[in-house]
Amino acid sequence: MAKFVWSLFPLLMSMIFISSVFPSLCDQPTDLVSCLTYHNINNFTTYPKTCTDSAVYYNLLNFSIQNLRFAEPSIPKPIAIVLPMSKEQLVNSAVCCKKGSLEIRVRSGGHSYEGTSLTVTDRAPFVIIDMMNLNKVKVDLASEAAWVEGGATLGQTYHAIAQSSNIHGFSAGSCPTVGVGGHIAGGGFGLLSRKYGLAADNVLDAFLIDADGRLLDREAMGEDVFWAIRGGGGGVWGIIYAWKIQLLKVPQTVTSFVVSRPGTKHLVTNLVHKWQFVAPNLKDEYYLSVFVGAGLPKAKTIGIISATFKGFYLGPRSEAISILNRVFPELGVVEEDCKEMSWIESIVFFSGLDNGSIPDLKDRYLHNKGYFKAKSDYVRTPISFNGIKAALDILEEEPKGYVILDPYGGVMQRISSNSIAFPHREGNLFAIQYLVEWKEEDNNVKNMAEYYIDWIRGFYDSMTPYVSLGPRAAYINYMDVDLGVMEEELLINSGAPSPSPADEVEMARVWGQKYFLQNYDRLVRAKTLIDPLNFFRHQQGIPPRTSTTNTVVNAKLA
Repeated sequence: MAKFVWSLFPLLMSMIFISSVFPSLCDQPTDLVSCLTYHNINNFTTYPKTCTDSAVYYNLLNFSIQNLRFAEPSIPKPIAIVLPMSKEQLVNSAVCCKKGSLEIRVRSGGHSYEGTSLTVTDRAPFVIIDMMNLNKVKVDLASEAAWVEGGATLGQTYHAIAQSSNIHGFSAGSCPTVGVGGHIAGGGFGLLSRKYGLAADNVLDAFLIDADGRLLDREAMGEDVFWAIRGGGGGVWGIIYAWKIQLLKVPQTVTSFVVSRPGTKHLVTNLVHKWQFVAPNLKDEYYLSVFVGAGLPKAKTIGIISATFKGFYLGPRSEAISILNRVFPELGVVEEDCKEMSWIESIVFFSGLDNGSIPDLKDRYLHNKGYFKAKSDYVRTPISFNGIKAALDILEEEPKGYVILDPYGGVMQRISSNSIAFPHREGNLFAIQYLVEWKEEDNNVKNMAEYYIDWIRGFYDSMTPYVSLGPRAAYINYMDVDLGVMEEELLINSGAPSPSPADEVEMARVWGQKYFLQNYDRLVRAKTLIDPLNFFRHQQGIPPRTSTTNTVVNAKLA
């Protein structure tokens, strides 16, 4: 095994899963090892030959598996995990994998809901290129921009910006361990999105490594591909080495609050019903989401359910309270509920870090991991009182399930649905994220994991009359394989002929139009330009239409 070096790598504390399910992996990938070492890449580990040789491999593999469903022994494992230390090593790692006919999975933060950054479904040999050492953030206040390497987490990015300025921020999600590479690739919704749009709306340039090992900036990749990588999903276009992001102005004082309103279903139904008329129509500077479930804090009494409202306002507390009490007095927010703070302190406040501090944002290890399944929807017409009550009836049945309702409106309403690949703009009132989470003790009970997944599927089905239709839309960053997957392996194993490129495009349309609406066909065209042989792929990827344009593409991008 090659020498293995960790850079800025904390003590790895995770379970070691020793699997005998994949004995073929014990044959060391000598061609890959030779290629990596030839290019002076020594920072990798390969599938262990013996159980006693497994600690480094499994600790590294499991470190960034954020959904423990994908740490199970039955899940296919990579033949190697490579941690490039530089741009050149990243390029050569990709080249070595292609030379060895190995599939690549690029892992930034490991938060892919369906494990697409860390496993395969076709049982092909694959390599994880883990980006964690490519995590630099270079802030340039003169241009109000920053270059962020693809392996940086949101927490590391926010921290670096705040170290440089107390009047700049960035619009992205609230979980600090999420990797920038994949988050921006899928859009990136967060607390500032009603004011400034998505993370992907605020990308100025990028460096993309394509299937031929070329490092392409915006000009070299072309506007069609640059359009596609912003919101068109991760793991499909190539490897994002770095994003150039626009820094955004924030006031020195912002206001944050979290208030829980536990009560009867009738009380909570009234609050949620009113919320959907208020939150999408607040001024752009205001963000007000709601979490609803029977297992949330202060709701663990029989017959009690809770709605927890999370509010963020770009301004002082007095304004935040005045605005909300004028349009949503039923919520009863008072001065004691609200805290004035800096923007970076609000990031910590909403991060989920228990008793966390600003330096803790740099920690890329997710503590308190568990198992979960998620699904998503968009709502364009307010849900009726009875519809909300019916949803609460289902939530009451399973305390481990809950929903997050994220308000749209604001600038999200005014940005064109085809400005970037992410299409969910005008007409959307809010997004729904359905979640069910469970722990190791539940997972060890026979059929319990299947029960939780069946429950959330049933919940999702019950919401059909109330959400967007034609198609029923979904958010790519909340990936859901229930929407459909590529079935090439099944077709081949059944003796059926391999699908043509046109067939694959139509297969992928089933989920592609749910994630990307009218933008799907343009994404197919971009994929055909940048990756006509479909080297970068996963079970819910965007397929190219043909491979006949390769010569033209090479001439265009040279």
